[in-house]
Amino acid sequence: MNPPAGERNSPGRTVRGDGTTSALRDFLRTETGSAVVLVASVLAALGWANLAPSAYEEFWRTHLSVRAGPYGVSLELREWVNSGLMAVFFLVVGLETRREFDMGELRERGRLTLPLLAGIGGMVVPVAAYLAVNAGHGTTYGWGVAMSTDTAFALGLLSLVGRRMPAGLRVFVLTVSVVDDFAALGVIALAYSGHVTVPALLTALGAFGVVLLVRARGVRRGGVYALLAVALWLALLESGVEPVVAGLAMGLLTYAYPAARGDLERAGRLFRLFREQPTPELERTVRYGLATAISPNDRLQRMWHPWSSYLVVPLFALANAGITVGGEQLARALGSPVTLGVLLGYTLGKPLGILGASALGARLSRGRLLPSVGWGSVAVGGTISGVGFTVSLLIAAIAFDGARLEEAKVGVLGAVVCSSVLTWLVVHGLGALPRRMRLRALYGRAEGVVDLAVPVDPDRDHVRGPREAPVTVVEYGDFECPYCGRAEPAVRDLLASDGDVRYVWRHFPLDDVHVHARLAAVAAEAAAAQGRFWEMHDLLFAHQDALRPSDLSGYAEELGLDAERFHRDLAERAGAARVTADEESADLGGVSGTPTFFVNGRRYQGAFDLAGLTAAVRAARERAALTR
Repeated sequence: MNPPAGERNSPGRTVRGDGTTSALRDFLRTETGSAVVLVASVLAALGWANLAPSAYEEFWRTHLSVRAGPYGVSLELREWVNSGLMAVFFLVVGLETRREFDMGELRERGRLTLPLLAGIGGMVVPVAAYLAVNAGHGTTYGWGVAMSTDTAFALGLLSLVGRRMPAGLRVFVLTVSVVDDFAALGVIALAYSGHVTVPALLTALGAFGVVLLVRARGVRRGGVYALLAVALWLALLESGVEPVVAGLAMGLLTYAYPAARGDLERAGRLFRLFREQPTPELERTVRYGLATAISPNDRLQRMWHPWSSYLVVPLFALANAGITVGGEQLARALGSPVTLGVLLGYTLGKPLGILGASALGARLSRGRLLPSVGWGSVAVGGTISGVGFTVSLLIAAIAFDGARLEEAKVGVLGAVVCSSVLTWLVVHGLGALPRRMRLRALYGRAEGVVDLAVPVDPDRDHVRGPREAPVTVVEYGDFECPYCGRAEPAVRDLLASDGDVRYVWRHFPLDDVHVHARLAAVAAEAAAAQGRFWEMHDLLFAHQDALRPSDLSGYAEELGLDAERFHRDLAERAGAARVTADEESADLGGVSGTPTFFVNGRRYQGAFDLAGLTAAVRAARERAALTR
């Protein structure tokens, strides 16, 4: 896996105090890279295991002890990776899931039901397939190997083969994979843990209770939670319950929320105080003030997601994917019910389970429950979900040993290859459909989440382009913001090259960082009162470094405005109420930085360039075409 949602700092954006961009965008941005590193680790493990099999096993079975006085933990290196480092992986899974619940598409709880059903179907059918193949062979105990999708691999594969797929498919796949990751951890804890030591388990429950109490008291010190998380992990390890559960639990408990205006302005005031008096005491206060303006979920994802993606998961692959690949071994594995059960479960059971459960949910609800994407996209999500790796190998290492473990690994790795090929075939099959049929298959009929809090009103808003255009781009901007200035040419090029786009400007002056921005916004409204808003808009962006009152008067003269009326409106702040109304609508929509774009009501998460905006407009137009 790789981090995310709240919003986070971006190099192409001016933020109010401290700003943010979508966590889901950052989370997905590194999926391709992490998938490549993961594949490289798998290949390295296979090479190591085949060139020096004894050295490979001896290394990972080396014991490492960590002691503090009479207390300590002694585990094999492989166990440290599987039970220790993998807790970080599941922490990131839990963080991203919590973010989607708090701020993403799943904040509308009704949208969770169908992916939840799909996730359950995507576990039950593969497990049933595995049990059917292994009945009577004494290997049914390994049924858990066939149930869990690998989040990192699945999203990495989607980014490689599904560039023209709807953005909602990523959220669907993420939700499905998190559902079965969560269920798989429950299975590990209940079905694959060893003898449970009750006193240690009660200690773990007590540690978890303390975490809940500390969180309820509003404690924000990361060190406190880190100590409690370690205590929880140690107690679970001692109890015999798989301790990686601790990571997921801590992630799911970590709130995500957008940066509040008050927190951002407070952080700005603290920074200005430090600028005037740079003392160590103020430096600590500023750091704490900046940190508290961002949700704990954002900060933890920023910290741990890269480690999870580029160290933890690759190390797990290196420790667990090593199998001896020879003609005799492959022949034995391909004839093994374990290998065949895992292959069948993932390659056919996953897509059938996800598609079938989704269709059943839609039918039983009489159309009230629909996937956020089309059925073709759901099929792609089903085949992608057949990529099982991390949790599958984790359960395999617990359930089997010796030859059976090798056979299970062959099945898991074979399922990665087969599901990838099947996904490629489905994606290209959808691409070959006639346009309208393809759009219907990709996007479906479900209404999307609307992020824009206040709908566009052509009679009130400042609008460029056709009033009835199928695509509307709304920008919240600041005339002094350098990033808005850099985005402006892309917006103009977009409007010039596409006649079906309606562009709306809304004010969001960042007073704490741009001292002339509010007066410039009022000047634009004064020009609007004389029917020349867009001309003033363009002049202000052309002269972002000259927005003093005398400069604004010069622009009014250049446009041939009634100078007396313009100066009066500027002096009386006649347009201030309109600027404030735009700001209030921005606050309702969770806007905290500039520029922030919305395309047909959905927050735009890409680069502020012509290519990124054009792609977003094209996707919005395709979805809009289905409603005509």
